[in-house]
Amino acid sequence: MCLRERTYAARQRFPGECMKVAVVGTGYVGLVVGACLAESGNDVICVDKDEAKVRMLRRGKSPIYEPGIEDLLRRNKAEGRLVFTTDLAKAVRQSTIIFIAVGTPQGEDGSADLQHVMGVARDVARAMNGYKVIVDKSTVPVGTAEKVRDIVRRETTHPFSVVSNPEFLKQGAAVDDFMKPDRVVIGAEDPKAAELMVALHKPFTRTGAPIMVMDCASAELSKYAANAMLATKISFMNEIANVCEAYGADVDRVRQAMGSDRRIGPAFLFPGVGYGGSCFPKDVKALVKFSADKKYDFKILKAVESVNELQKRILLKKMEAHFGTLKGKTIAVWGLAFKPKTDDMREAPAIPIIRTLLEKGAKVQAHDPEAMPTAKGLFKGGVTYTSRNYDALKGADGLAILTEWQEFREPDFQKMRKLLKNPVIFDGRNIYQPEQMKELGFTYYSIGR
Repeated sequence: MCLRERTYAARQRFPGECMKVAVVGTGYVGLVVGACLAESGNDVICVDKDEAKVRMLRRGKSPIYEPGIEDLLRRNKAEGRLVFTTDLAKAVRQSTIIFIAVGTPQGEDGSADLQHVMGVARDVARAMNGYKVIVDKSTVPVGTAEKVRDIVRRETTHPFSVVSNPEFLKQGAAVDDFMKPDRVVIGAEDPKAAELMVALHKPFTRTGAPIMVMDCASAELSKYAANAMLATKISFMNEIANVCEAYGADVDRVRQAMGSDRRIGPAFLFPGVGYGGSCFPKDVKALVKFSADKKYDFKILKAVESVNELQKRILLKKMEAHFGTLKGKTIAVWGLAFKPKTDDMREAPAIPIIRTLLEKGAKVQAHDPEAMPTAKGLFKGGVTYTSRNYDALKGADGLAILTEWQEFREPDFQKMRKLLKNPVIFDGRNIYQPEQMKELGFTYYSIGR
């Protein structure tokens, strides 16, 4: 029976069948994967070596901010489908499918650091008591599945399969992305493992989203290719915005015209102060690096990175042009996280912007609905945090908007004018209309308009 026929057979053989699953790692990816798989009726054991984190999860509290995750944790924990432990060996023995969802931090040369993935693979192999499907869920370079396979083979005589199953989860919408995916990608050379993985994901694809079974190398590359393409769209649109400013064009008009072309689409065409987060910067750098390992110079992505770093300085140039000097100025900042609906500040544009403001002698009064605790660990002085967004404006010389949180979109502009020392706004996310801001008496700077 060919792989395609076996995959179809799995759909018939395992409908609604409860599977025994372990997920190693309870970060953004692991926690969402574990909670969502439990929600579909599977018995899931989430493993983490951090005892404090495990205690928190056992209380139904999430260590990350992600909409909807705590409801899933509490409901499935109460139903007995979701448990948390530090005992990896026991979790492996009680499970058939083991997801590796640990971090792959960026190395100094841009490569993905696989030490945690390989360490978990070794520990899983030593604990095996029968056939297991070991799934690379972490974002890993091409060839990682083969490396995991080699490590496991050296540590056990039990039968096993290694599968690549990249995640496509957006922070702030990760639960919805898992429950209603655009597609599921499964890299598997072993038909038996492919059958199990197709059956595991079938409940999430009832609306017709494809389950794509392919070789491991193609599956591994698909995640990097997708994120690199999205990062490229962002950097391209930021360059278009800069050209718009040079010629007096309106990037919103250009964006709408581009987005109405079905070959392009409207997503990721919004200009701003650059992309950040845990995925795009790291994945772009990793793709450049492992391409170079095969003697391929990925010129486009090098340009994407360069444009993104320059774009993070655009708003600072506008501030310096307006004030003449930033020394002694107080700048209010709305938004610290790299995007709304998360507390994640990894590679956030707010970091270099605020650091440069401080270096140039300015003070910062900042507000973010979720990311202020994270920010307090990044900036050691010169930043005051306010629990309310309006409080950040008191006595400030101007406002910089760095994250497009929904609560910033329809503020009390008259109140803002009274609180600000100078009614000037540097909008890094283009959430207001220039004509309206002029009518309201603000000096207004945005991107590409």
